[in-house]
Amino acid sequence: MRTKVTELFEIDHPILLSGMSWISTPELVAAVCNAGGLGILATGVLDAEQSREYIRRTRELTDRPFAANVTLYFPGAERNARVLIEEKVPVLNYSLGKGDKLSAAVHGYGGKVIATVATEKHALAAQRDGADALIATGHEAGGHGGTITSLVLVPALVDQVQIPVVAAGGFADGRGLAAALALGADGIAMGTRFMSTRESPVHEDMKQVAVERGVADTLVTNKVDGLPARMVREEGALHLMRAPVNPVTALFRSRQIARLLGLPWGKLVVGILFTGWKRSVAMARMARGFEAFRVGTTRGDLEHGVLPLGQVTGLVHDVPTAAEVITRTVAEAEAVLARLCASRPGTRAT
Repeated sequence: MRTKVTELFEIDHPILLSGMSWISTPELVAAVCNAGGLGILATGVLDAEQSREYIRRTRELTDRPFAANVTLYFPGAERNARVLIEEKVPVLNYSLGKGDKLSAAVHGYGGKVIATVATEKHALAAQRDGADALIATGHEAGGHGGTITSLVLVPALVDQVQIPVVAAGGFADGRGLAAALALGADGIAMGTRFMSTRESPVHEDMKQVAVERGVADTLVTNKVDGLPARMVREEGALHLMRAPVNPVTALFRSRQIARLLGLPWGKLVVGILFTGWKRSVAMARMARGFEAFRVGTTRGDLEHGVLPLGQVTGLVHDVPTAAEVITRTVAEAEAVLARLCASRPGTRAT
């Protein structure tokens, strides 16, 4: 199946692995790439040297194109971005920030840039800043998504930009891929579906949670890490939604973030305080959220942690390999498109 996305990134199938912290590791990224998709390596919770190590480990596991992300809103993002550029990652994925300088630097060594957006305004800005493609994240997505559903967001962006759009949020099989193509997208990105694969580092109990839960078993809140995020409805998430931000606890957890990202703690605290009260509260929630997401994904503890999970979890029924997910997604999409074309004489699938 060939689209503008497969041509742009030199991959076999228009399927991307979303860059999810603690989940999109070199092993899972390489598995997706080796199966013909594009894996996005998550660096948001890594320090600069860990990012460099993960990039090099990915290259050991695959000789196919891969991507690495940088969340510009996170502390330490500039250092991680510098490493990604120094290592000349084939595709740089950025979100929550201005990408003009990143695009110029990546294009300077022949790489590609894909921006993750959730609004028309940010999509147009990313195009102006030099992005080669967009990931449009709909409201259905696990983790940080937007307020507009994929069914509306994707065609709205396709109508306004001249670069390829990848649909994210609500996609787990070939029916979703066929639907995304019908909406004008040139591919899909999947998070929850790839999270529940054999190569995924997520705690095995959490893979079963994804298999067992339905489409109504998630919630969206900004009270975990300061940004609207979708996660499984469990005690840990409900507790964090009720609990106020404790400044003393948040200050302690900011030290944990500083250690995690290899940043001087004093500099991090001063930087947060100088951004204003609203930003400070958001950063305090981020400090709390970092730990909650880590505990949920790596320890499988949903009493004290949270698990990012999209509504599409209701369409996840097994734990196959990443290659199996890609193979059957493409086969199913081709079958759907062929069936639709057969019902309309004179048309053909691409």
